[in-house]
Amino acid sequence: MRKPSLFMMAVAFILASLNLRPAMNSISPMLQAIQRDLGMSALSASLLTSIPVLCMGIFPAFAVKLGQRAGLERVIGWSIAVIGAGTVLRWFTGSSVYLLLTTVLAGLGIAAAGPLLSGFIKQHFPAKVPVMISLYTVSMAVGAALASGLSLPLSVRAHSWQESLALWAILAAVALPVWWWSVVRHTRRPAGEARSNRPAGLPWNSAKAWILTLSFGLLAVLFFSVTAWLPPVVEHMGYGKAYAANMLVLFSLTQIPVGLLFPHLLRRLPSRRFWLALGALSMAAGFLMLWMSVAPWLAAILIGIGPGVLFPVNLMMPIEAVSDAQQATSWSAMTQSVGYVIGAMGPMLLGVIHDAAGSYTLLIPVLLAVTVAMAGVQQLAAKPKAAKVLNKPREKEKALPLAE
Repeated sequence: MRKPSLFMMAVAFILASLNLRPAMNSISPMLQAIQRDLGMSALSASLLTSIPVLCMGIFPAFAVKLGQRAGLERVIGWSIAVIGAGTVLRWFTGSSVYLLLTTVLAGLGIAAAGPLLSGFIKQHFPAKVPVMISLYTVSMAVGAALASGLSLPLSVRAHSWQESLALWAILAAVALPVWWWSVVRHTRRPAGEARSNRPAGLPWNSAKAWILTLSFGLLAVLFFSVTAWLPPVVEHMGYGKAYAANMLVLFSLTQIPVGLLFPHLLRRLPSRRFWLALGALSMAAGFLMLWMSVAPWLAAILIGIGPGVLFPVNLMMPIEAVSDAQQATSWSAMTQSVGYVIGAMGPMLLGVIHDAAGSYTLLIPVLLAVTVAMAGVQQLAAKPKAAKVLNKPREKEKALPLAE
């Protein structure tokens, strides 16, 4: 069998990664119109963002098992198709229940593709992991920015938010044939390989793992809360819909150069605790500016710098906390799976607060409080200590020190 081109595999990888955010980010710029047309409360509308995030927390373990059985390349292809199906079916939305069902479908595809694309990097680009992780995060940010910036203009042009939501299936329609042609047809998983690659159990009894999980979870709360509620909050401040939608674009676009520059900056200054503090401080400054109704564009940039710095560090810390690749996989799976479940609570919590208060006034103070809590937890998570196991002194786990 002819060996696939690494360049074309990288192109297919980028196209696949572009599909992981538009199903969520296309909702927020048109959230108020969707609520009005479908009679959705703020809580039910928040589910349009929270459901995919919950899927990202609940289903990765099943996706990994399926990938071991059928081959991760093939399952990633199926996942792209599921994302496309869930997205294009939004064209026919006539009720809130139907829209939520399409969100579940797209969320299942996103949940399956995410962890498997990480495994794809390790399997096919073992010597270029930092570069491919950078391409992965930047591609997701580009997909998020495109959906955030173009969804509202598309809905105005088409006179239909349903059509605007569905048009993002084009990304899957482009990615799927490229993926199948460049990756799937060149790769075959040998029979029995799945049985030989049994992952280590998740570190449920490790105090360090739970601190890392909470760190990732609080960051996810902030990220997905901003994704869901930033445009409505800015619009409530008195700005127009287009301006409010562009603030989400700025939030997403800011993460692209930050994500590209951060690996170089980390080599120059390897202190994890410094970058964690800087990212939290930047987000807090942005939320304070929104609270005081000062320069929403600058606030969006400052808030966007946070995830651009904090996500890479939070993805690295579980890997650096243990001594081998198998443990790194299990620690990363736990921190991300449980962390995303925690993150899904953010948009729903803000929806409950909005419904109870009848305004967006209390949302920013809540996000500020979460930012302060996250900053404290992340400083604790970055302490260069070996992982300790709760109530099991004989099952000590080796750990690599982190740079303070």
